[in-house]
Amino acid sequence: MKTLLPWLVAIVALGVAGALWSNGKTNSAELAKLQLQVQETESLRAEIAELKKTVLPADELERLRRDNQELIRLRGEVGMIRKEKEQVAKQLSSAQTTIVGVQQQQQQQLQQLQTENQRLLGTVQQSRQQTAANACINNLRQIDGAKQQWALENNKAGEAVPKKEDLLPYFPEQKSPACPGQGTYTLNAVNAHPACSVSGHALPKQE
Repeated sequence: MKTLLPWLVAIVALGVAGALWSNGKTNSAELAKLQLQVQETESLRAEIAELKKTVLPADELERLRRDNQELIRLRGEVGMIRKEKEQVAKQLSSAQTTIVGVQQQQQQQLQQLQTENQRLLGTVQQSRQQTAANACINNLRQIDGAKQQWALENNKAGEAVPKKEDLLPYFPEQKSPACPGQGTYTLNAVNAHPACSVSGHALPKQE
């Protein structure tokens, strides 16, 4: 019995020591957990403090609200301006199409007028040429009549060729007629018609 008692005391002591060690280990874990929570709390406090620093004053918030409202208003005006610009572009395109159509019509009318003017000009030129030819032929008749009268009064044969000065007394105001077409007259012999250098200005051929 005396021999077992020391062993029993030792066993009890070991049990108590083990219990104390286990409780100490548990307390250390709890302490570490508490320290971690404290650190997280401090971190949150620091973040809250930083957030408080970044919070804008009331007047700054009001200014930002006004700026935002002004921005919205400006966006609306820009939208209206874009719509007006699109309408103006459509109107301009329509006007350009109309102008092109009018220009084409005017071009066609101009071409028609040019064609008509050319036709009228040709008619006028033909009329002038015919008038000049008629006047020249009338001059040739006067020259031929003067030649015949000169030959009769001066007893000239049919082969005689008068000079220009010989025929002046037989013309009105003693002026030799001139071709209205800038032609040159050739008197020729008494028995031949006088001639003009302009084509078409000629007396009918003698039968």
